[in-house]
Amino acid sequence: MRMWKCFLAAGLLAILTHGAAQAAEITVLAGMGNVSAIRDLAPAFEKASGHTVTVRFEQNPDLARLIETNAPADVFTGNPQAIDDYIAKGKVVAGTRVDFAKAGVGVSVKAGAPKPDISTVDAFKRSMLNAKSIGYSNGGSGTIAAKVMEKLGIAAQLKDRTKFINGRPVAEDVAKGEVEVGIQQINVLLPVAGADYVGPLPGDLQDYVLFSLGVLTVSKQQDAAKAFQRFATAPENAALIRKGSMEPWGR
Repeated sequence: MRMWKCFLAAGLLAILTHGAAQAAEITVLAGMGNVSAIRDLAPAFEKASGHTVTVRFEQNPDLARLIETNAPADVFTGNPQAIDDYIAKGKVVAGTRVDFAKAGVGVSVKAGAPKPDISTVDAFKRSMLNAKSIGYSNGGSGTIAAKVMEKLGIAAQLKDRTKFINGRPVAEDVAKGEVEVGIQQINVLLPVAGADYVGPLPGDLQDYVLFSLGVLTVSKQQDAAKAFQRFATAPENAALIRKGSMEPWGR
């Protein structure tokens, strides 16, 4: 009996030691456009896997600097072209790009201000022409906004009333009254205090900013990084992406 107990204790110790050895700590680099989904995915992945995830939120120029200087990290999340470019540079492991989420584009105004009618394409066009000022970025959602104005034939009319806002949520400038109408990813607009979300771009004006995940070549925990990718793209975890006001890629 004593020997059996010794074997049992040794077996339990081996199992616990093996589990501890398998648990890993990974760092995910995320930008303003996708951090909402990553912050919801990370704790759920920790609970499901036993791994620990640190989400490091940085602005795009700082993300680029971290990757270019081989700063310790495991997963990079950004637009698909950025992932492909880093694969070409040897910064992201070839074959590890995984497409996981997308974000629609919407409109916000200062809290308490009258909300413009953007329910139809024609209504949106009228509201943009009536706006005293419009703000959007030079990035993914800003590119969509600029294309919308071109498509509607009003880009030239709005040129002097358009402010380009980079490195912070456009809705922050809206909340301060520095622009009347802000256009950006819905998941970036919604959390900003002092601004009211009006709604998404109507009809066929809507488009999506796309996001992918890639495993960094400097990662010392590539198996755990790939496990996080699989978790982020699993259909049963789509609700976690939607919780952050984004949508799973392809849905």
